Amino acid sequence: MLFKDTLAQAFGAISAQRLRAALIILAMAIGVASVIVLTTLGESARSYIVNEFEALGTHLVIVLPGRNETTGGHPPLFGETPRDLTLDDAEALFRSHHIAAVAPLTIGSAPVSTQGLERETNIFGSTYALRRVRHLMMAQGSFLPKMDVNKALSVCVIGQTIREQLFADQPALGQWLRINDRRFLVIGVLASEGQSIGVDFDEMVIIPVASAQALFDTHSLFRILIEAKSKQSMYQAVDEITGIIKARHEGEDDITIITQDSVVSTFDKILTALTLTVVSIAGISLVVAGVLVMNVMLVSVTQRTAEVGLLKALGATQRQLHWLFLTEAAMLSLAGALLGIALGLVCITILTTLYPDFPVQLPVWALLAALAVSLFTGLLFGVLPARKAAKLNPVVALGKR
Repeated sequence: MLFKDTLAQAFGAISAQRLRAALIILAMAIGVASVIVLTTLGESARSYIVNEFEALGTHLVIVLPGRNETTGGHPPLFGETPRDLTLDDAEALFRSHHIAAVAPLTIGSAPVSTQGLERETNIFGSTYALRRVRHLMMAQGSFLPKMDVNKALSVCVIGQTIREQLFADQPALGQWLRINDRRFLVIGVLASEGQSIGVDFDEMVIIPVASAQALFDTHSLFRILIEAKSKQSMYQAVDEITGIIKARHEGEDDITIITQDSVVSTFDKILTALTLTVVSIAGISLVVAGVLVMNVMLVSVTQRTAEVGLLKALGATQRQLHWLFLTEAAMLSLAGALLGIALGLVCITILTTLYPDFPVQLPVWALLAALAVSLFTGLLFGVLPARKAAKLNPVVALGKR
C-alpha cells in the first residue's frame, strides 16, 4: 500500500462519517484555541509588567528606609522605628564612583488651586536628577533647575492632567499655582506619561525637595532613586550604598535596597510560572479531545471490521494498517489544529480591538507548540485503535460483515 493510497483510504473513511469527524475536529479546535489565547494573555501580561519596570529607568536602584526582613528577634521597645533617610544621606551617596545620578523623593498629597479652580493631587519633591533617573520628557518649559538640594525654591513642574484641568484656556507657563498656603511658579509641563506601576505623572506636581519638606513639615525622605553608571556598576553601587548609609546610621543596617533587575526578574519568573500553569490547564482540553479521538476510532474499527479483514486478506501488513489508522487520526488532529489556530487568531484580534492599550502579542512558539501538541495527542490516542485493527484475524474479520 503506497503512501498516497493510505492518504486516500484515510480521507475516504473520514468523508464517510462527516458528523463524527466534525465533532472531533471541533473538540480539537477548541483545545488548541484555548491554549493559544491563554498563552497569549499570559505572555502579554508578563511582557507588559516587565516593560513597565524597565521603563522606570536605566540601571535603577531604589533605597527605602527600614529593613524589609524578619530577624526573628523581640519586637522593638518604646515605639522604636527605623532611622529616616535624609537629604544628607542622599548627598553622601555621591561618594560612590558607580553612581551617575541621585534623586531624593518626598511625597505628599495637597490641594492645588489657581483662579478659583482647585483639586487634590500628589506632590513630588525632588531634584533636577529625577528627570534623568525616571526618563521624564518635557512638553513645555523646563524641569527643576540644578541647585543646592537644601534650597527651597518656589517653582513647580506640572503634569498634563493638571494643566488641562487648571489652565484649560490659557498657557500654564509663568502662572502661579497655590499648593496648600504656598505659591509656586509653573516653569514646565511634563509630556504625557500615563500611569506606570501605580504612579501617574500626568496628575503630578513636582517641586524642589527642600520646598516639599517645608510644605509637609518633614525632614525625612520617602525614598532615594539612584541611577548607576552601568549594569556592572549597579551591583557594586549597592554594596557601596549599604556601606555609606551604615556608616552614617551608627553601624545600623536599616535600609532596604531594591534593584531594577531583581524586580524584573522576580515578576518575570512569577508570570512565566502562571502562564505555564494556565496553559497546562488549557491543555487538559486537548487531552479530552484526544480521548474523543480514541473512542471514535475504536468505534470506527468495530464498524470497519470487514474492511480491515479484506485489506489483510489482500496482503496488507500490520504495519500498513497501523499507518492507515494513525494517518486518519493525524488528519483529524491537523484539521482541528488549523481550525483552532484560526479561532485563536480571531479571539486575539477581538481582544486587541476591545483593549487597544494592552499589548496583546502572540508568541510564535505558542502556535508551534499548540500544533505539535495537538498532533502528538491525536497520534498518541490513535495508537490503541490502530493496534486493535492491525491484530484482527482476516478470516474472523471477514466473517463479521
